This record gives sequence, structure tokens and C-alpha cells, in this order.
Amino acid sequence: MGLGLGAFYGNLLTGERVIRDFVTVGADDRLRERVYLAADGRVWDVSGNQWLLGLDPRVIGIWVEKNGDLAEDPGGRISYTLYVHEDVPMRVATGAGKPAGDVSGKVLGEMTLEYSDRIADDNGILLLFRVKSTLIHHMGSLRARLLYRKFYRKPGVTFERLKAVAAAYTYPRRVRVISFCFGSDHHYIFPMDLLADIRSAGRYLLGMRHSNQVLKQIMEVRKIVVAEAPAGYKQQIYKLGRNHSASPPPLDQLPFGVIKTREWGFCLPDWVESYKEIRIGKTTDLGSHMLLYGEWSEDVILRPPTPRLHHIHFLYYLHQKDGRLPYPTIP
Repeated sequence: MGLGLGAFYGNLLTGERVIRDFVTVGADDRLRERVYLAADGRVWDVSGNQWLLGLDPRVIGIWVEKNGDLAEDPGGRISYTLYVHEDVPMRVATGAGKPAGDVSGKVLGEMTLEYSDRIADDNGILLLFRVKSTLIHHMGSLRARLLYRKFYRKPGVTFERLKAVAAAYTYPRRVRVISFCFGSDHHYIFPMDLLADIRSAGRYLLGMRHSNQVLKQIMEVRKIVVAEAPAGYKQQIYKLGRNHSASPPPLDQLPFGVIKTREWGFCLPDWVESYKEIRIGKTTDLGSHMLLYGEWSEDVILRPPTPRLHHIHFLYYLHQKDGRLPYPTIP
């Protein structure tokens, strides 16, 4: 049987029969992509301290350690640009501002940012930025626009939104398993990738959609558990996604065994590798998402880590189809 018109068009543009938003890969903590923030004539390596936390508008969070020299600019006088590099590092020391003339390497995404807000505590400052505009270099601009018009354009998804998400997901975003318990018999288990583990400060960030039916209860209880899971459990993790908006199934109907967390007794799949119990201290409305800002004190290790599930954007996957993809794809 021949290809349908849509599949034929997609194959012509990409060599792929199925056009997706994201590709799932397995990776550990050693990611080769780098992210740099340029501001006020200097450049900072923020690779491990930057996260996409909201989608409408696109909100980027950047963590600054206590005594760091990157400051917010409430007056809007400073121009911020976030550069996402594929592999060749810039000549800049991590955490130290250097002259912007030292920039080098292959840039796949450039996001112009606007300072929005800050959350400060004793360990550092979380700076929040809105994405104003984005340039992507995964492929030619004409090809990118043709892909957008045929496969990605839908209500609420502009070309600017596609570019910003493609740039943000050039840096692999880890998928983690969330657990929340409300009452005695409402156990919610679902995956998320708009989150951040700030290990140096013992802080956790979760960008949760307002449409998530359990968000109100999470904000009332102010407790949540985040677990690390092996990439090989992709299918089970994805099936948990329906628990964002539907009543969760009884525990005895889940296709896996469960364990209970040490302090709060929240339920997790028995194949997770580790988890953190997080107390939500602050919340900030980001638009389409609510930012939950929490603190954890213990990382409970259950088994040795293996490659974890990460999302990269489909445009980045296409860019790397010549065999340079450093991570195995997870079917």
C-alpha cells in the first residue's frame, strides 16, 4: 500500500513517514549539548541550570547560585540572549561571565529573553524570563516553515512557538514520574518534563498546566514526589500520562507493582530507581502553567541509575539523522 498524501509530503521533506513533536532518547547526566546566556557584554554557561517551565508564554528559568554575578534587570535595560549549542563548547568557564567575543561552536537555537520575575532564597535566585523571539538553525528556514504549515500549525501554535520549543528541546529534557496522593484512595501517578532538580540547593521546580485536574489539590496539600525512571519503561510511563486529567485507576488495576515512599506513603511504580519527597513552598502563575517551587531533604536511592527517558525536538532529531545522534532512540 502506498503512502497517503500527508505521509508522502512528510517523507519528501524529512525522510520520515511520521512527523512528531518529540523523539524520545535514553541519556544519563552527561549531556553533550550546551546552553549559554549572553547579557551585558558577558556570557555564562548555564547548561545545567536552565529549564523550560511554561509554554504560553514560553518561560525559561535560570538558577543563579548564591554570590553569583548574574543579576536580574527589572528596568529592562539589559538584553538577554540564550544560545543552545549542539556539541562544540564555547570558550567560557562555567558560572563565570566572560566577554561575548569568546562565543564559538555550532548554535542551533537563539532565544531573545525578557526578564520577568525572580524567586530568592538562602541558596540562590531563580530568574524567570519570557521568550520574546527565537531563531533556529536545525535546517533551512523554508523547509522549517513548510513543516510548520503542513504538520504543526494548529490553534494556539504559532511559528514563533514552534521555534521556541524546538530551541528549548535541542537540550534534552528529562522525563520524570510524579506521584501525588489526595485522601486515602486517590493516587495520581503521571510523567512530566517541565521540571528541574536543583541538586546544589536542594530545590525542585515543576511547571504544571492549569488544566491538570489535580493541580488544585497539590497546591492545598503542598506535597509531591518526583521519581527517576529507566528509559526502558517508556511505554508504561507514557500510559501514565492519562492521569493528568482523568480519575486515576485503583492501585490493583495498574499494570505494575507499587511501592510507598518512606515518609508520606505516596505510591510509585516498583521499577523507579530513586525518588524525592518535595514540600511545595512557593507558587507562581506563569500563564498556561503554574510554577511549583519546592524543597527536598533526602534522595532515596532504590537501585543503580540507568539511562533515563529524555525528550528532544523532532527538528533536532532531523538535524542529527546523519548518525551523529549521541543517544539511543527509545521505541
